[in-house]
Amino acid sequence: MSDVVIRGVGSIVSGDLESPMAEGDTIVVRQGMITEVGRSADCNADGIDTIIDAGGATVIPGLHDNHIHPVVGDFTPRQRTFDFIDSCMHGGVSTMMSAGEPHVPGRPTDPAGVKALAILAHKSFAKLRPSGVKVHAGAVLLEEGLVEADFDDLAAAGCRLVGEIGISGLKDPAEAARMTRWAQARNMKVMVHTGGASIPGSGVIDADFVGEVKPDVAGHVNGGPTSLPLADVVRILDETDANIELVHNGNIVTLGQIARIADERNELHRVVIGTDCPAGSGVQPLGILRVMSYVAAFGGIDPARAVALATGNTASVHGLNRGVIRAGAEADLAVVDTPMGSQAGDALGALAIGDTMAVAALVIDGVVRFTKSRNTPPPTRTITFTG
Repeated sequence: MSDVVIRGVGSIVSGDLESPMAEGDTIVVRQGMITEVGRSADCNADGIDTIIDAGGATVIPGLHDNHIHPVVGDFTPRQRTFDFIDSCMHGGVSTMMSAGEPHVPGRPTDPAGVKALAILAHKSFAKLRPSGVKVHAGAVLLEEGLVEADFDDLAAAGCRLVGEIGISGLKDPAEAARMTRWAQARNMKVMVHTGGASIPGSGVIDADFVGEVKPDVAGHVNGGPTSLPLADVVRILDETDANIELVHNGNIVTLGQIARIADERNELHRVVIGTDCPAGSGVQPLGILRVMSYVAAFGGIDPARAVALATGNTASVHGLNRGVIRAGAEADLAVVDTPMGSQAGDALGALAIGDTMAVAALVIDGVVRFTKSRNTPPPTRTITFTG
């Protein structure tokens, strides 16, 4: 953890859906936590040597990917790709949530094996933060034979996630609902796969299944990769308290339609964003940036509120003290701008027209992780770094 000052900020996007813009041009970070957000003249930056001058660019919270499928370390056998987490970090991602570790070669499917795999993944990523990214792993994949005491063991080991139901062996909704109640009673967050089949062994899951299971998140309702019918999405919103997830690895047309439906219902607070990678479509280092642009450009959502879907909303679902720019929150921050050559005047304008924002810098826990993204276009404005 470190100290840093970001000054010369043109606009601050808070990550809070209800108050998406924060006042000020300066953010002060001490010991990895945001201590002040406001005008330069009102902020105390004494003793801080690391300074980012944003040059009028925008600052947003570090992005959250609500749906990844890690294994162990920064490697995925799904696409035989090294450093995919680091590549996503260069797309502004500071937090990743596992939806299960199904791509482990020879993945065990017995109760003891799935517990061991989840605990291993959780404990491994608890000690390893690739390029500083906070990977929350160890999402147990449900299989027949698990009993309530197994969830005691998982919770005691620190596992707080249940991988998307439907991609593992358990297919009976009644049994899935019973295990979901066990998990939720232990403060574990449960995701259900929705839409068409994604990998061998997965199946088609509709609103009836989600309504019976009542998970915390209905995963990739716009498709992973095949979308639910819009009527099913409406039923999930009507009949459950589940959050709904929009992903890059899905149907872009229904993504925009679903965003509009949620907005019209005043239920954008129930929408989170993920990539669903690594997957058959590959690894998408800029996937979260792209989904935010789809939400804004195709869904007609105010760009600052679109950012909240990929930051504060996800953090809220998982009870994390990040994803928002306010004093007392973890200092995960991205300096973003309109990409060079864009017709937009700033980063939010770029989202509104469907462009991919330029990420000029990413700070995680007050540590500057890079000063030039290797994956996004360069920013239009000049951002400078001292210290």
